[in-house]
Amino acid sequence: MLNNERPIITQSNREKIASILPIAREDIAALLEEELERANIVSDEELPEDVVSMNSTVKFLDLETDKESIVQLVFPQDTNIAENKISILTPVGSALIGLRVGQTINWPFPNGKVKQLKVTAVTK
Repeated sequence: MLNNERPIITQSNREKIASILPIAREDIAALLEEELERANIVSDEELPEDVVSMNSTVKFLDLETDKESIVQLVFPQDTNIAENKISILTPVGSALIGLRVGQTINWPFPNGKVKQLKVTAVTK
């Protein structure tokens, strides 16, 4: 539905994300749960450098607006908009987890629009 390729997520991130799903908005929790279920689960050591994981800094492009953004993907308690730290429980955060550089995803947003986001760079 969202992306033909399976996301890549570490076992430790999968467990932490699954543990916070009960505090997420229902729509985001359902989408994240679906992504966790279809993900390729790897150890922390096996995670490729170009995959978005928790605490990664991600550069991505909104293909509709051609706007490029750089954010760090964090857990809710570490969110800081002034420092571009966004929660995994936001629409953008939940869309990016597990994607590789060059991958594009179509992700539904609360306003009813589906955004097409492309990951262009990842740093750990």
